[in-house]
Amino acid sequence: QVQLVESGGGLVQAGGSLRLSCAASGSISRINDMVWYRQAPGKQRELVANITVDSSTVYADSLKGRFTISRDNAKKTVYLQMNSLKPEDTAVYYCFANVQTLWVRRDYWGQGTQVTVSS
Repeated sequence: QVQLVESGGGLVQAGGSLRLSCAASGSISRINDMVWYRQAPGKQRELVANITVDSSTVYADSLKGRFTISRDNAKKTVYLQMNSLKPEDTAVYYCFANVQTLWVRRDYWGQGTQVTVSS
């Protein structure tokens, strides 16, 4: 069984920074793409950033320059550094990973971490 556990969310003032982490555990042979999504109240879940196993990245256009995704393959962890936060960044942030276990390749989600940006 594979688990993704996010941490690092919280309350921050506009203009501040937060760093989210998502650690994978379990019978993992390889983690392919790792992705951060977010879902604000009343809105659909949206892509924040994606990072491949060789650290190629893709960002939502609106977040380029403020958010940075990175990963540590040895620690099976993906990070999201969020700078110059705005109230509209308030959302639950979810980690997603495509994982190859000993038996199967499938997608996994974390439980989400709340980020609240006050004005």
